[in-house]
Amino acid sequence: MTLEKLKIVAQPPSRLGEIEVLFNPTAYSISKSVTWNPPENSNGGEQSKTQRALNAPILTFGGGDSRQLTLELMFDVTESINGRIIDDVRQETNKILALTRIERLEPPRPPTCLIFWGNSPPNSDFPFKGVVSSLTQNFTLFKSNGNPVRANLAITFTEFLDPQDDKRQTDPELTTRILKPGDTLSSIAAEVYRDPRRWRIIAEANRLDDPRNLQSKIGERLTIPKL
Repeated sequence: MTLEKLKIVAQPPSRLGEIEVLFNPTAYSISKSVTWNPPENSNGGEQSKTQRALNAPILTFGGGDSRQLTLELMFDVTESINGRIIDDVRQETNKILALTRIERLEPPRPPTCLIFWGNSPPNSDFPFKGVVSSLTQNFTLFKSNGNPVRANLAITFTEFLDPQDDKRQTDPELTTRILKPGDTLSSIAAEVYRDPRRWRIIAEANRLDDPRNLQSKIGERLTIPKL
């Protein structure tokens, strides 16, 4: 069975199109660091006595950093791609490069992206929402005229979290779901409630005017109330 291609989708108000990679990565990595701080130095007192009696200082939570998704992508146009003849691999890699460029948004900035790969269970690595924080392009094969036809790209996305969405995710009374192509409220209700007939609960919680038309909301996060 052929594995579904990884897709990178720039989110509105960006006007960039969907990018489907030519070859899926053979591996990916996700990293996240969490800050824990030792207590501030104090001159004497009970706190200092307590610290000296321990093998390690008492730590306090200092906050979490954004997750980092790193992908190694190969682009090769030495053969036709879906019947298309491409004589310069930059026709494909420039689509990735565009994700690093400032657009006329408000405020002006590069686009926020959603990265989809396969049908992942809830709370998995994908879809991953983030912005490009690093891109390295390495061109490795060239035609006689100098045009590159093969490239390896190392791209890192830094997680982009909306504060309200993040709060909903950590609220024990709520869960959330990012809409993917092909999703319907019935299919989501069947997955989370084990009953497709309960789709109205989701529609009402998200104030959906037309719950049958979700294609315009692909990439948005739905609130899924607990029963």
